[in-house]
Amino acid sequence: MKKGILGIITFFLFLNFLLGVNFKGRIVCKSGKPLNVGYVLIKKEGANKFIKSNLSKNGSFEFKNIEEGLYTFKVDIFSVEKLKNKIEIKGKEIRKDFIVSLSLLDRILIKVRGLSDFMWGTWMIILLLGTGIILTFVTGFVQIRRLISALKLVLKGAFKKDLTKKEEGDISPYAALMTALAATVGNGNIAGVATAIATGGPGAPFWMWMAGFFGMATKYAEGFLGVKYRKKNKFGEMAGGPMYYARYGIKWKPAAKFLGLLFAISGGITAIFGTGNMAQSNSMALAFKTQFNIPFWASGLVIAILTGIVTIGGIKKIGSVSEKLVPSMILFYFAGALVIIIANFTKIPAAFVLIFKSAFSVKAVGGALIGTSVKQAISIGVRRGVLSNEAGLGSAAIAQAASKSPEPVYNGLIAMTGTFIDTIVVNTLTTLTIILSGAYLFTAAYGSSEGLTSTALTMKAFSSVIPHGGIIIALSSFLFGYSTLLGWSYYGEKSVEYVFGEKVVYPYRIIFIIALFIGAIVQGAHLNIIWYLGDSANAMMAFPNLVALLFLIGIVKKETVKKLYEKKLW
Repeated sequence: MKKGILGIITFFLFLNFLLGVNFKGRIVCKSGKPLNVGYVLIKKEGANKFIKSNLSKNGSFEFKNIEEGLYTFKVDIFSVEKLKNKIEIKGKEIRKDFIVSLSLLDRILIKVRGLSDFMWGTWMIILLLGTGIILTFVTGFVQIRRLISALKLVLKGAFKKDLTKKEEGDISPYAALMTALAATVGNGNIAGVATAIATGGPGAPFWMWMAGFFGMATKYAEGFLGVKYRKKNKFGEMAGGPMYYARYGIKWKPAAKFLGLLFAISGGITAIFGTGNMAQSNSMALAFKTQFNIPFWASGLVIAILTGIVTIGGIKKIGSVSEKLVPSMILFYFAGALVIIIANFTKIPAAFVLIFKSAFSVKAVGGALIGTSVKQAISIGVRRGVLSNEAGLGSAAIAQAASKSPEPVYNGLIAMTGTFIDTIVVNTLTTLTIILSGAYLFTAAYGSSEGLTSTALTMKAFSSVIPHGGIIIALSSFLFGYSTLLGWSYYGEKSVEYVFGEKVVYPYRIIFIIALFIGAIVQGAHLNIIWYLGDSANAMMAFPNLVALLFLIGIVKKETVKKLYEKKLW
């Protein structure tokens, strides 16, 4: 009996020896307050990948059953590395506390990330997807039943064969779509999709697709209402968008005025300080610095000059440039991505299996820990999807409001195709290149010491097949970012015009150009402050727009059923 007990004890001691060391600790700020955001990374000397442990609410972390030896230890706060040093882990259970020093920018980053996480919490996901689902049923699944008709209208516009030349408006519906696509097909399609995969795992694109599918119905309603409630300003130009259909469409006036004003203020912030401006110029400058070693200030100056030449001319100039630039840049990127996809053609079924399984699991296929929950993957996928296709933001309604229109439902159909092209086509291209090439394995989510994200991750995917493939991404980043700057300069202009009147239009255009130059020269991990601020501003735009859509859902239903299904105009 005693020998049996002794044998069991010996067995467990031997098992404990095999299992290794438990390394625990706590991260505390200099003020004594625990750091409870970010995570701890350790990598054994000679290993290729880091092991990750998220920080708990009291700043604690734990690594179980690791080998003894010399490790690289660092704390990561939303891509800002702290305390990177060498430590020796030896013994059976090690406990160490570490003190980090946070700069002002570190603290701002933490606060802005917290705001972004709140704004894109469960409540916003429900509101965004819920509105899209309701509009899908109310419009009779317009994104399925009228998608072919809508694409035909777009092609007619591209070949100047639409029937809107005699209608009232500043630009053609096709030019309005290209202006909207100029704003949506931006670095969110290159950097945003890559960032979503790097932080949310391979399953994040699935939630982008879900948001995009229901977002098509949302975008239809936005385009429809943008034209229905537009007004003419003192310059004789059309002005419309969520601020107008909230203000003039909702009968409860206190809510109408509040929602209209809130959208316009949020739109102005996003256009100048958020993802519609500084984040775009930054990605463009970073891509050219990485690929061609061009100084940030030089890229910023060129971007500012090129943007100013077009935006000073207003919507007619923006529309004219966009309808030539946007199709060309999409085809250029499409051709490059297609090379990657064809080269990895046999892996396509496995890629979709990985995406779908990862969308509903905290582990990727093969058991690789991606360090994110399904809830986080949904949130990241939806918010990056909205950042990319803007369905729910209401921005496309501003562009469609400026266009010539035979019927509001006509513009709704045109607007709807924007989400299809952006999310179902362009985002899918980026997703497949990253998954098929295996570039996603070099992200921090998979413990890679390279920790690739943003445009660097997409460059890795393209370079895996195409020699100097990073050049394609650098040029695409420039074209996509430039087009986005053109579209968002107009959105911001109409937002501030709604609040302050026409007199602020030209001063606004100057401020917009200055801000994009600043965005190009400010680099480093702390630039995530701008991305998270942009995320928050997007949510602040989406909230009043989605509420306004719900208020006006009866009008959307009535007109859609009458014009599309009873009269069958298109």
